[in-house]
Amino acid sequence: MAGAVSPRSTIDTASFDGEDFHRGMQRIVGGTFRMGSDRHYPEEAPTRRVALDAFRIDEAPVTNARFAAFVAATGHRTVAEISPDPRDYPGALPHMLHPGSLVFVQPREPVNLRFPSQWWSFVAGADWRHPYGPDSSLTGLDDHPVVHVAFADAKAYARWAGKALPTEAEWEFAARGGLDETEFAWGQTLVPGGQRMANIWEGDFPHTNTSAFPRTSPVGAFPPNGYGLSDMIGNVWEWTTDWFAQGAGNPLQKSCCIPRNPRGGREEDSFDPGQPRIRIPRKVVKGGSHLCAPNYCRRYRPAARHAQPVDTSMSHVGFRCITREGNPT
Repeated sequence: MAGAVSPRSTIDTASFDGEDFHRGMQRIVGGTFRMGSDRHYPEEAPTRRVALDAFRIDEAPVTNARFAAFVAATGHRTVAEISPDPRDYPGALPHMLHPGSLVFVQPREPVNLRFPSQWWSFVAGADWRHPYGPDSSLTGLDDHPVVHVAFADAKAYARWAGKALPTEAEWEFAARGGLDETEFAWGQTLVPGGQRMANIWEGDFPHTNTSAFPRTSPVGAFPPNGYGLSDMIGNVWEWTTDWFAQGAGNPLQKSCCIPRNPRGGREEDSFDPGQPRIRIPRKVVKGGSHLCAPNYCRRYRPAARHAQPVDTSMSHVGFRCITREGNPT
């Protein structure tokens, strides 16, 4: 497979200890900000005021090296490494019911952008250790974000590290870096002064990419935002704890009040209406990825959001963690 590397890994899991996982976090003092957007995709609306208490958040997404230390300590097996239960996927093709994950495969020529199957492929044997398929490895990718992690995997890591996953509001507040109501995490211009600020697709998606990083990039390869946080935009999508609802606003909040520390919608409202037979709930992921491009998926903005089934791992989805003051979960 294109992009495959040697199956030998060089990650040294002994280099991490318990205290190390609580370094590299930034304290966000909290406050009130304008969440969402009325100018882009409908699921981002309406724009509304939200208040948050203080919390700490990882300066970067969880890397392969850190996730490897977690697996070495716990023996955790990710969702992608376990055969799916056929009862959960009525009508699924037999070749899909094997351990594996969804991998981006770049077409060689333009394709119809309405059909993601033109560039996504379920690859048996693809998982966090083998990001491009069974013949690939993590060699040279220690400091890249871990990918092919489902929601349960991210949550298990967070619990082990004594942390939690952020809510959508916490994630978006942190991503804005103190800039309220700007389009991007760094201001109003996508490429200010010609400087690339995030690992996103450069060229015509999905067949032409001129980026220096055709897939993930090392964390911190691009400038941090105003809070000192790297890769909040681009590189990999990041899991949040909120259930996805088509309207970004929490249907339980009152219009007269500014909600404090809001949580998302209800699990029963998160199912994909396009697949009524498959009852897999979906969480909100944030930040876009290296596959977001101006001609497709312009979700390289703090307000952007996307629905991700909790059981689905992909080659462009990762996570970072937080701790809350006085309320860790």
